[in-house]
Amino acid sequence: MGEIIQHQDQPVSVQTESTTILQVIQRAAADPQCDIEKMERLMAMHERMQAKTAEQMFNAAMAAMQCDIPTVGEDAQNTHTKNSYATLDGINHILKPIMQRHGFAITFKVDHQSSGISVTGILMHSAGHREQTTLLLPIDTGPGRNAVQAVGSSTTYGKRYVMCALLNITTGDARDDDGVGAESYPTVTDAQAKQLAGLLAKCSEKARNAFSAMHGEPAGVLRSDFDRVLAMLSKSARQATGE
Repeated sequence: MGEIIQHQDQPVSVQTESTTILQVIQRAAADPQCDIEKMERLMAMHERMQAKTAEQMFNAAMAAMQCDIPTVGEDAQNTHTKNSYATLDGINHILKPIMQRHGFAITFKVDHQSSGISVTGILMHSAGHREQTTLLLPIDTGPGRNAVQAVGSSTTYGKRYVMCALLNITTGDARDDDGVGAESYPTVTDAQAKQLAGLLAKCSEKARNAFSAMHGEPAGVLRSDFDRVLAMLSKSARQATGE
């Protein structure tokens, strides 16, 4: 059921070119008369092709992921300014499952400098490409904070803003009943889940395993993905049953 995760497939033309270059390298390596400089140029070309493929896959997955990222609810309030904001925990709670589905992960590097703290966010994709951005912050020496707490506050602030910048995250008023926690991203209705389950039962075991790896149960499919998943399951079911 590879068609359900098309955004993770390599671009065919680039993949073919990269494979061709690799085959040339393998043949050249088997030739005892091979020119070492020519081999090095071929290897450099192959590495550039791999990097280009990884970047294209990163961009395609990022474009697909942007459609799934909701406005994150503001789940805390600054006690001094009385302004609401989305906490790092709240953002992670919403974004991590979405990032995982699209092959992304994020990590941070924190450097202490004379002018403050430098927080670098590194967004990585399973294809191998990565992007990063850096934010330099002063130490947050707010009321009642000791030196360790000031560093921790600045670090958390930096991670939150860097993550929002890398993933184009927007925040807004929390819509849940008690006003605590980030807003959930809606999944399909019970009727839609039953429709997907009926089609899934007709699919091959390979297709069912691929679906499970991506969505878990039919009820876990995002509402925004319903039409796309329905069409793909319908196609897969027809292929499996020979209809």
